[in-house]
Amino acid sequence: MVFTEKQEALVNGSWESFKQNLPQYSVLFYTFVLEKAPAAKDLFSFLKDTPSVQYSPKLHAHAEKVFGLVRDSAVQLRAKGEVVLGDATLGAVHVQKGVAGPHFVVVKEALLKTIKEVAGDKWSEELSTAWEVAYDELATAIKKAMN
Repeated sequence: MVFTEKQEALVNGSWESFKQNLPQYSVLFYTFVLEKAPAAKDLFSFLKDTPSVQYSPKLHAHAEKVFGLVRDSAVQLRAKGEVVLGDATLGAVHVQKGVAGPHFVVVKEALLKTIKEVAGDKWSEELSTAWEVAYDELATAIKKAMN
């Protein structure tokens, strides 16, 4: 897979912007997830017993991990042309939590909506495509590890 230097730079730049306001964007991300799939709330231990999406250190850490993994996927795609999971337990964790194929679509949509908010007037189809490709390759690697 060819992932260009420009695509990697687009993902890295918006990742840095995301990290600058991680608490706000973390809540926004999970709000988008639950708007699309309210039942997904039970997949996240830090959301299970809360009436709505509220900031918490666990929510913050999980959002940082999700977006960071996509950013790392962009770096790997540029360097090696493929994504190799650094955490061999990711597949098993997703199986244990009951994650299924449609959940990956929901997370992708929420991720892209969040990055669109992060990017503001810098949002473009090119930026969207870079995040989509990196996310899709990460999701493929996780699904493979789930089997």
